[in-house]
Amino acid sequence: MKKNNVHGILLLDKPKGITSNKALQKIKYIYNAKKAGHCGTLDPLATGLLPICFGNATKTVPYLIDSSKTYNVIAKLGEKTTTGDAEGEIIRVTDGGIKITSDKLKTVLSSFLGVIQQIPPMHSALKVNGKPLYKLAHKGISIDRKPRNITIHQLYLNSFSGSLINLTITCSKGTYIRTLIEDIALKLQTYGHVKELRRISIDAFRDNEMIPFEKILEFQKG
Repeated sequence: MKKNNVHGILLLDKPKGITSNKALQKIKYIYNAKKAGHCGTLDPLATGLLPICFGNATKTVPYLIDSSKTYNVIAKLGEKTTTGDAEGEIIRVTDGGIKITSDKLKTVLSSFLGVIQQIPPMHSALKVNGKPLYKLAHKGISIDRKPRNITIHQLYLNSFSGSLINLTITCSKGTYIRTLIEDIALKLQTYGHVKELRRISIDAFRDNEMIPFEKILEFQKG
């Protein structure tokens, strides 16, 4: 079947439980598009804004990938997992429970604003010598990773209840939210992991402009 010369950007609301590449391939198949690419990988656990660029619009992919992004994250303190998020196995638990005040939390959060260094996690798509780190991690292999500079533009505390914190984070490209949460937890003298993660903006694109995946599937059926 001859492919369609589709052009433009579709702002997909990526559902939970699917990789960004899998979502891209499904969308590309539905529209029978000749050329398409996505802007900024989201983990299977994560939901939210995943721009799909078609045809001539694929020229904007590097710009969008380099753009700042905003996330809403719910993190759980007191537990460390193998992956840094809720998909991994719990490997460490803070003894005695969580004893952190809101004032202490706000002070620690403010210390992460601006340019900071971050070591990419093993469970990531970052490639070293041509191999994605997550493939090595799945084999139980861990290698040294060089820290790199990232910028946290905004780190807003929405709520804090029990062991759960709800944050809105605006950050530069290359920021790993799971690593940021682990580092915040360590500074609070505990552990932490990402429980829920949703991307709500990429530069000028906002979540209120997104199209749910289910709507696109309805288009295919119709």
